[in-house]
Amino acid sequence: MKYYFIAGEASGDLHGSRLAAALKAADAQAEIRGWGGDLMSKEGVSIVKHIKELAIMGIVQVIQKLPQIFRNFSFCHKDILDFKPDAIVLIDYSGFNLRIAKWAKQKGFRVFYFISPQVWATRAGRVEKVKKYVDRMFCILPFEKDFYAKFGYNADYVGHPLIDIVDNAKQLPLLNIENTKPIIALLPGSRKQEIKAILKTMISIVPDFPDYQFVVAMAPSIPIELYHSIIGTDNSIMLVQNQTYPLLNSAHAALVTSGTATLETALFSVPQVVCYKTGPIFYWIVRQIIKIPFISLVNIVMGKKIVEELIQKDLNRERLTTEVEKILLPEQRTEMLQNYEDLRKKLGEKGAAVRVSQLLIDAIRTK
Repeated sequence: MKYYFIAGEASGDLHGSRLAAALKAADAQAEIRGWGGDLMSKEGVSIVKHIKELAIMGIVQVIQKLPQIFRNFSFCHKDILDFKPDAIVLIDYSGFNLRIAKWAKQKGFRVFYFISPQVWATRAGRVEKVKKYVDRMFCILPFEKDFYAKFGYNADYVGHPLIDIVDNAKQLPLLNIENTKPIIALLPGSRKQEIKAILKTMISIVPDFPDYQFVVAMAPSIPIELYHSIIGTDNSIMLVQNQTYPLLNSAHAALVTSGTATLETALFSVPQVVCYKTGPIFYWIVRQIIKIPFISLVNIVMGKKIVEELIQKDLNRERLTTEVEKILLPEQRTEMLQNYEDLRKKLGEKGAAVRVSQLLIDAIRTK
C-alpha cells in the first residue's frame, strides 16, 4: 500500500521514522512518501520536503513567511494528488496538518493522525475538525482518549513511542568525552529563536557550578556558528551534535527547553529544570489561549508539578542557579526520580509504533 506522511518537526521525524519501520515490517509492499527529515529518510521514506525548510516560530515569523506557507500548501496538495496514497498519515505539526486533513478528506483520501494536536491545551473547538476530517486518531498521552470521548470521538491510545526509543538508547555507549566531572546537560531547543532566547541564560550559571561539566546538545539543523556566537570564548562549555541521547544517558542533571525533550530527560532518569522564553507579544497571545497550568509534558501528564518550570522573566541566572542547586541535593533528586517512575507507568507499554502500524493497516483493509 501507499502511505503519505507529513511531519514538520524533529520530533515528528523521529516518530515518523519508527512508524515507517513498523509499516515496512508489516507490509512488504509499503511505499512511503512525504515530509520529514533524515531519520525518516533512513527508514526508506521518500522525502519531498525536509523539516529544515519548515521551522517557523513566533507570530512575526509566521507573517513574514506567509507566502512560503501558502506555497507549501499548494505543493503538498499537488504532491498528494500525484502520488495517490491509500492513506495520509499526519504526524503532530497541527497548524499545517489540520488544514491538510480538511483538504484531503474533501478529496476522498483516508486521513489518519499519529500524535494528537494539543487540543486539550488550546482551542478545544478544534476537536470538531478532528471529528470531521480525521478517520482515526492515534494518541500517545494517557489522558487524550478520555478527552476526545467527551466530544463523542473514539480515539485510540497507543502508548508513548519514547518508551521504546529511550529504552533502546540506554543500551548505547555513554558520551565519549574526556571528563571526570558530573555532567549538566543543556538542551536549548531545536529552533534558532529558542536557542537565541534561552541558551545565553542557561550558560550564565556555569561559573556558579565549577565542579560540573556543562555540555550543550546542538540541534542537527542549526549551524555551529550560532552556538559559538552565544557561548563566546568560554572553552569550559562543550558542544555535542547528534549525541543528545548519549548525553542524557551520561548526565547528572539537565536544563531543558519545554517540549518533547522534557519527557526524554525524565525517561533517562535525569533530574531537570524546564526553561522557556519567547517574545513578549507571542507569549501574551499564547497565555490567552492555553487552558492548562503547566507547559512541560512531564507536569502535564502527571497532573502536578514534579519539575520546576522557569518561564519568561523567571528564567534568569538567580532563579536558575537556585533551582539547579535544588536538583543536585540527594533528597530532591530521589523524590523527582520516584515521580519519574510513576510517569513511565502512565505512558503505557512498549510497542507504540507497531500498534499504530497494525491499526492503520487493518483500517485501510477493512474500508
